Amino acid sequence: MPSKKKVTAANSAFQIKVQLIGIEPEIWRRIIVPGTLTLRELHAVLQGAMGWQDYHLHMFEIEGKRFEVPENDKFGPEDGYADERKQTLAKILTKGMEFLYVYDFGDNWKHLITVEDVAAPASARHFMPRCIAGTRACPPEDCGGDYRYPEFLDALADPGHPEHRDMVDWAGGFEPEVFSLSQANALIGAVCALYAERGWGFRQP
Repeated sequence: MPSKKKVTAANSAFQIKVQLIGIEPEIWRRIIVPGTLTLRELHAVLQGAMGWQDYHLHMFEIEGKRFEVPENDKFGPEDGYADERKQTLAKILTKGMEFLYVYDFGDNWKHLITVEDVAAPASARHFMPRCIAGTRACPPEDCGGDYRYPEFLDALADPGHPEHRDMVDWAGGFEPEVFSLSQANALIGAVCALYAERGWGFRQP
């Protein structure tokens, strides 16, 4: 029998499920990312996969420790925090681990991230992040968080609601039940390219 391909930090691929906490029916994505990505690069992938627009601050909470981009590089991260740009997935994540990703500290969108599998990709050369499954659209930016989102959907769906017309105009054709895999991957590619252009990550070896 052929031997199993050894998974190392250099060639590992993480299959991750991302679930938006507090929303029913569930909004989720399944993505595959290289283990060489930093947490900051994972943030960019999550923005594209979910459909967020990277307007707000974010952080990760992994095994009781907070990871973020420091406000001032001169002083570094606050006490008890770590710089997410210096942490790669292969070094801190393991199969079966669950951790938290928070986007927009005002609306406080919390995402439960589960590491479903760790394997060697079929092609390790220039392996790029991709979304392979998901359901339902990501909520619009600045719609009030999981507490206000149901109210927003009610107003959007009910022509008799006093805020219906305003919500329809504001939402700009938003369809809450629609998820497009091709669009998710296009957005991942666009966000990753933008980060690479700005020198924020995704450098090719």
